[in-house]
Amino acid sequence: MEFLRHLVLLFHLVGFALLFGAWAVELVNGHRGITRLMHWGLAIAGLAGVILAAPWGIDYELNYAKIGLKLLILLVIGALLGIGAGRQRKTGKVPPAIFWSIGVLTLANAAIAVLWR
Repeated sequence: MEFLRHLVLLFHLVGFALLFGAWAVELVNGHRGITRLMHWGLAIAGLAGVILAAPWGIDYELNYAKIGLKLLILLVIGALLGIGAGRQRKTGKVPPAIFWSIGVLTLANAAIAVLWR
C-alpha cells in the first residue's frame, strides 16, 4: 500500500512540474501565455492531491488545514488559468497580473507542501 501511495505522490509531483515548468517556459520565451500543458499539469496535480488527501496506507494523522489551503490555492490557480485562457482567446494575450499570479501561487503551493510540517 505504501508503494501505491508513493506512486500517487510521484504523479502529484509530475503534475506540479508540468504546471510550473510550462509556466516557466512561457516566462523565459517572452510569450507569457496559457498553454494546454498548464491545464494538464493542474488536472494531474489536483487529482493526485485529492487521492493523497484520503487517509489510506498511512499510520499518522493528516494535516487537513494544510490540505484545505492547498486545495483552495489549486482552485484559484484553476480559475486564473480559465480566465487567462479566455482573455488569451479574446485579445491574444494574458494580463500580466494573471500570468504572474499563476506562477507565484503554484510555487507557493509547493512551498506549503514542503515547508509546513
